[in-house]
Amino acid sequence: MMRFFVLFSLLLTHAGLFAQYHFSGEVSEINSGNTIYLSLVEDYRKSSRIYLDQIVKKTQVDSLGHFQFEGNNLPLQNRIYRIHLDGCSDTSEANHFLGQCNNSKSVLFIANNTDTVDFPTSFEDQSLCSIASTNAKSDALLQVEFLKDEMAYDFMEFPSEASRKLNTKKWFSTLQDFGKASKEPLVELYIYDFLSDKRNETYSYYLQDVSNNSYYDELFHRLNEAYANASFTQEYNAEIATDKELASFHSPKTSYFNYFLIGLLIISLLVNMYLVASRKMNVRLRAKSLWSKLTPQEQKIVDHILQEKSNKEIATELFVSLSTVKTHINNLYKKLEVSSREEIVVLFKK
Repeated sequence: MMRFFVLFSLLLTHAGLFAQYHFSGEVSEINSGNTIYLSLVEDYRKSSRIYLDQIVKKTQVDSLGHFQFEGNNLPLQNRIYRIHLDGCSDTSEANHFLGQCNNSKSVLFIANNTDTVDFPTSFEDQSLCSIASTNAKSDALLQVEFLKDEMAYDFMEFPSEASRKLNTKKWFSTLQDFGKASKEPLVELYIYDFLSDKRNETYSYYLQDVSNNSYYDELFHRLNEAYANASFTQEYNAEIATDKELASFHSPKTSYFNYFLIGLLIISLLVNMYLVASRKMNVRLRAKSLWSKLTPQEQKIVDHILQEKSNKEIATELFVSLSTVKTHINNLYKKLEVSSREEIVVLFKK
């Protein structure tokens, strides 16, 4: 009995070590051969469009309209991801990634490294508009989009000033309540990005709300509990502090003290910008130092890795055996203190 229990425990441990994500779906067969991308959206202010620096993987739609992404290199915690089907017919890089192509489609969803997520076509043969997942939070962002559509309808039905004020208050409360009920701070962060967008008509109300509503501080506590080390948690905290000062500046109680605080805030932001720039410089210096320690052959292999070439392609280019390439790459991992090709790309990307 004890032997069986130990064996069962080992099997569970072994299965956990090889946990991996599997994101797959189906689109129209006319997209056969088109490129489809998987992006990791760490910056919630970059959730509204495609950004090159968010893309972590790409593949092609097969002849039947199917696609899939799988691996084990994503964060174990939930994150916001985007699947983007490139429907552009030309070769302009700007068009491909700035959302200017009419046939391009994308969907935002929540997942982690252990999830299986499927994007089946709907009964109307629409692609990337429904989600089936092992993660109960995956489709929450789609539900937010449905609520935003209802909100837009409310605003258009009676476009009077009185109706706008009533609807603004109603929908701030509706969306915030939906976010809290989801039990996923990433959903609330996605909603916050929308409600606090300076381009929206609701921005003036947001400045009032952020001053008087404890919701925003409570959201920071929820983010800090779930994602304490994530960059977006600290970004949110900094934004809230800035917006509260801005709201105070726009209030009737504005005083010279407010100007003083804003001045301090600007100085703080400049200092933070300097620290971020210094951090990036340190990363570049480290990369330069590590590069100098590589042999010429290892440097060539790194160059090929940055060009996304396979081990077989590298072997052909350098006229060496496949096993020699693998040996060089294992040595690179040790010298650079990394564990994957992706980390090498991050380390030496321009």
